[in-house]
Amino acid sequence: MKKEIIQVDGMTCGHCKSSVEGALKKLAGVTAAEVSLEDKNVSVEFDADTVTVDKLKEEIEEQGFDVVS
Repeated sequence: MKKEIIQVDGMTCGHCKSSVEGALKKLAGVTAAEVSLEDKNVSVEFDADTVTVDKLKEEIEEQGFDVVS
């Protein structure tokens, strides 16, 4: 398992948190996703052989949030 912390702009509430966590957890290979509204990031545990960091970022952006490079 690999762990990645992705900086995200635009998450401000519980709905934002649920939306991002839920979308990421639906992806094959993702075992955990936890949003920190305070730190403006999401910590994701995943199988790097199954899903890429780029795919994780793409999924976050599809939920309407901006990934900070």
